[in-house]
Amino acid sequence: MPAKFHLLTPPRRIARKTLAAATLAALLAAGGPAATETAPAVVAAAETESEIQRFCSSIADAARDRRYALQKMELETLQKEVDKRIALLEEKRAEYESWMKRREDFLAQAEGNVVDIYATMKPDAAAERLAMLDVELAAGILMKLDSRRAGVILNEMESKAAAALTGIMASAARREDPT
Repeated sequence: MPAKFHLLTPPRRIARKTLAAATLAALLAAGGPAATETAPAVVAAAETESEIQRFCSSIADAARDRRYALQKMELETLQKEVDKRIALLEEKRAEYESWMKRREDFLAQAEGNVVDIYATMKPDAAAERLAMLDVELAAGILMKLDSRRAGVILNEMESKAAAALTGIMASAARREDPT
């Protein structure tokens, strides 16, 4: 035995096998009738300990395999849930894209109709209506009009509103980002 064990050493610091051997050695070293009477009990405890160890070591692989199988089943279940959610999200994405396509088609058609309406209006009436609209929307409409028609409408507008619209149209026509 490489180290002496004190009887007051807590058992959690000493391996069970080592503790049983140390106890047996201490009892045999003490001698006397009490030592010979308790020695078989310590030997029986050591044998029971080795049986427990053999049992645990023999089922360790099976227990590990079962634990892995349970983890694999849980991962497969989670994968199925993730796949269901992905399919649901893909379905929602397709629905959203379809809705966006319909919306864009409608806006393009409506935008074309609005531009056509302003193109057929009298220049003074178109100037008055465009002055009441949002500046960016009015500039967008004017940019889609024929340049001659847009010039006549801008000529009929108040000079501040026409300047603001012209500034927006010029900024939008730049090929480079001014910032």
